[in-house]
Amino acid sequence: MVATDETTGLRESELFGLQWQDIDFANLRIKINRSIVKQRVGLCKTDRSHGTAPLDPEIAELLREWRAQAKYSGESDWVFASSHSQGKKPYWGAQIMRTKIKPIAQKLGIPRLEGWHTFRHTYSSMLTENGANLKVVQELMRHRTIRTTMDTYTHATTPPKRQAQTGLVKKLQLPKRRN
Repeated sequence: MVATDETTGLRESELFGLQWQDIDFANLRIKINRSIVKQRVGLCKTDRSHGTAPLDPEIAELLREWRAQAKYSGESDWVFASSHSQGKKPYWGAQIMRTKIKPIAQKLGIPRLEGWHTFRHTYSSMLTENGANLKVVQELMRHRTIRTTMDTYTHATTPPKRQAQTGLVKKLQLPKRRN
């Protein structure tokens, strides 16, 4: 669940709205057709939200393995179906974040996991840090404008900031300090 969200940038509502029929294993993509908010099935957040997201082969394999062991694995079953509802509903995102994912994150030394949206911000930031074209990042995030992607979702991390600063210092050729 976390690996899927972290590597696709899906919104929480889209992640839990996935059914097995939405996973196109042959073409390595996810069809985003619906969202679930407070356990109610509805439309995607925006017209740009509705569409497809690429699926990395490793994540596709993880999803295949999940489906092989899932109790609810029919085409119209939820990818992350809750056994508490006998598969009729997916897990409740906020509850599983609070009771399962945050405690695991804290044990792993990740103290500030705000929620599912953190994965979306991380996705955008890491794509940019890895040198992805900004237009590509915008389209992967399914935002209407690149401004939303860059101003709201993409955050610079310390290593690239330090690298940029060090490059500037070298370019300035500051005199060496002698003791």
